[in-house]
Amino acid sequence: MSTLTLEIKNLRATGVRLDVRVLTVELSDGRSLSVPLAWFPRLLAGTRRECANWRLIGGGEGIHWPDLDEDVGVEALLAGRGSMESHASLSAWLKSRQNRLSKRSGKPGRRPKSGRCGRTRR
Repeated sequence: MSTLTLEIKNLRATGVRLDVRVLTVELSDGRSLSVPLAWFPRLLAGTRRECANWRLIGGGEGIHWPDLDEDVGVEALLAGRGSMESHASLSAWLKSRQNRLSKRSGKPGRRPKSGRCGRTRR
């Protein structure tokens, strides 16, 4: 069992692709891992621009989206875990996001559109 743990610990993300339904992470051993975008509601709520703005963190141990305040770890993906954010926390973030976008647009009640990530690649 320790060999399996060691192999997982050495895997790193090397690239990311998103489309309206799937998050795909390219791994350092040449594999690609795809999971439903619905596992990460903040990514699902993101615009193409927000989703395209990502960076590898921890030498590839994870991916960070600063505009969405979302972090996704490679180890969690391999274990089949999506976002662990509570419903209350996500609701508060969505409300804050809606207020922020309304102020920027000058249109009260403007809601962020979901599922607009589109395909992004670095």
